Amino acid sequence: MPVGRPNIVLILADDLGYGDFSAFNGGLSSTPVLDGLMDESVVFSQHYAASPVCNPSRACLLTGRYPHRTGSIDTLEWRGLERLALRERTLADILRANGYATGLVGKWHLGAFDPRYHPCRRGFDEAVCFRGGMHDYYNWRLEYGLDRVERGDGRYLTDVWTEEACGFIERHRREPFFLHITYNAPHTPLQVPAAEAEPFMGREGLNWAVATLYGMVHRMDSGVGRILETLEHAGLRDNTLVLFTSDNGPQFGGSGSTSLDRFNCHYRGAKGSVYEGGIRVPMIARWPDGLPDGTQVDEMVHFADWLPTILSLANIAPAGDSLPLDGVNVAPLMRGERSEVCTRRCWQWNRYTPVIESNAAIRDGNWKLVRPAIPETMAVPDIQWLQTCMYDHDAMVERGVVRDPEPPRQIPPPPAPQLFNLADDPLEQTDVAAQHPEQVSRLLRELENWFEDVERDRRSIEDEW
Repeated sequence: MPVGRPNIVLILADDLGYGDFSAFNGGLSSTPVLDGLMDESVVFSQHYAASPVCNPSRACLLTGRYPHRTGSIDTLEWRGLERLALRERTLADILRANGYATGLVGKWHLGAFDPRYHPCRRGFDEAVCFRGGMHDYYNWRLEYGLDRVERGDGRYLTDVWTEEACGFIERHRREPFFLHITYNAPHTPLQVPAAEAEPFMGREGLNWAVATLYGMVHRMDSGVGRILETLEHAGLRDNTLVLFTSDNGPQFGGSGSTSLDRFNCHYRGAKGSVYEGGIRVPMIARWPDGLPDGTQVDEMVHFADWLPTILSLANIAPAGDSLPLDGVNVAPLMRGERSEVCTRRCWQWNRYTPVIESNAAIRDGNWKLVRPAIPETMAVPDIQWLQTCMYDHDAMVERGVVRDPEPPRQIPPPPAPQLFNLADDPLEQTDVAAQHPEQVSRLLRELENWFEDVERDRRSIEDEW
């Protein structure tokens, strides 16, 4: 297979932060495979997810378009708010049309209870997955393609994903393939074989929850190692593009022994927040035949950039009838060449209908403006549906998504916008809005214009169901 048509293995972790790598946390966790992979790869120091929560980021990663445009705006699968609009063309769609075998292994979360949104109808030839947002690691229900369901057999779910990924590679080793591995670790529930968590229990500063989570991360790290070994043994290492990232920042919260608060390189915020801790995530890219190793990209790169970049690395042009992309090709940056990059990016997320005054941000160069979250927009009064979604999939399929009106809410006036200069203050400790009112006005205007643009797209698909 000639250089320029690599196999592609895109690995996505769930709720993993920079600080969960032992290379960054001084050995609090243990990620020897990922730490070693960084030494062989291009790594990104200013890499951003598209959202501070799961499925909106995943929608952007697979389409190259801002989440709002795709209709995947919130994690509430019982309301269908996680669905990836049927008009969207995914990376798998494009690669399959260009001769790639395509496979999904892991969490989907882009359409849980309607067969039209199944990954096998969104470009994937094969899929082994659960389609919701979170899942038990032992009491699992997995869909194999469109017609087969298997239930927990004692195996740990992270290991199931690894085994299925290695099997896909072996089956397709003689043809170009795209494998998207979406581990749900270290997303809750906090479950892992005791032997994995035991080395972290009792360490100074680590409670039960974080020790268990670090065990989950180590098990996933070992799984990534098995996948890399499978590529090596199949003779595919050099011409396989391996990418590893996370869908958003780490989940924090809880109290006492169940608190998930932990080291994340001192970034402000966490999952759910548009501060750096919620949206700034690792990215590692290794392709021995096509990219330098042990190098770093310091320019801002966004999830939207990966679809055009992967297509460029595979020498594939986007289809002429594709929807307009928000991403840009950053392949030249990865090769150390001068390249045009997008210096302005926007984020926004709250529960139910998007509200621009809440939990929104725009970064333009080193300036970042944040509209802090309004608590009243983040509440989920119908959270009782979550357990049904996790453990009674058939009941949800029979019922269909919840179409009740959104829970009523009274939204108070928003907090004042905050302004940060990330070059001087990468941890967002000092609000300089009062010193730079002209930047605040400009960025507010640009953020609102962006929101009107992407919301126009979202509203145009509201009646798709």
